[in-house]
Amino acid sequence: MQKALVAGLALGAVLPFLGTFVTLRKLSFLGDGIAHASLAGIAIGIVAAVNPFPVALAVGVSTGILVYILERKTSISSDALVGVLFTGALSFGLILMSMQRGYQPELLSFLFGNILSIRAQDLWVILPLSAGIIGVLITYFRQFALLALDRETAGLYRVNTSPLDLLFYILVSVAIVLGVKLLGVILVSALLIVPPSIAKMIARSFRKMVVWSIVGAECFVILGLALSYMLDWPSGATIVLVGAGAFLLIAAMQGLTSTRRS
Repeated sequence: MQKALVAGLALGAVLPFLGTFVTLRKLSFLGDGIAHASLAGIAIGIVAAVNPFPVALAVGVSTGILVYILERKTSISSDALVGVLFTGALSFGLILMSMQRGYQPELLSFLFGNILSIRAQDLWVILPLSAGIIGVLITYFRQFALLALDRETAGLYRVNTSPLDLLFYILVSVAIVLGVKLLGVILVSALLIVPPSIAKMIARSFRKMVVWSIVGAECFVILGLALSYMLDWPSGATIVLVGAGAFLLIAAMQGLTSTRRS
């Protein structure tokens, strides 16, 4: 539980921080696509009998870079590109896994998440990469904010958009693959999207939206882990369920407030 809490708090800061920019740029599908594409890397690692995590990281980052390149070289939208690439990579991963006989507990942990299986060596990967991503986001916060809010204004301020876009896609890819161990391929994009969506309803500025996103995600991780421990529920699913419940509650409260005002 101690390792689970440390990893959860680290990713609870990184994913919603990035998710604030992802949500405003309407790239929510990108996180889901990269998570599913990383399954091909996981399958390669398992079939080759090597640690699947670095392979999944390489495949996830490659997918993000490929989406960035094709988005600029073709007339196809980013959503369509992500859909094609992640379904192709997912299918490749499933075919590879069909060649591997027997029960695959590690594959299931990557699919559905198993934060309690996080080892000390996993923390040595998750913590430095999480700190690095947060450091880059803080360093280029103003530029990323301009790109998310108004690309034309970013151009007027002479923000070099292309390299920053590529950097952003790489950061999202790395963060998503890190989160796969926590929440699994199926649920990881929830921590990227749910906290910023809640923060957007209550924050009155962009900076406050970032802060509320991170605070909310950390609360979901702590409460979700506590509930999963007490009720013996899957940790990743419980964390996401807590976040989804909070989203519905705040949305309902806002709906009642706007009804009374009208």
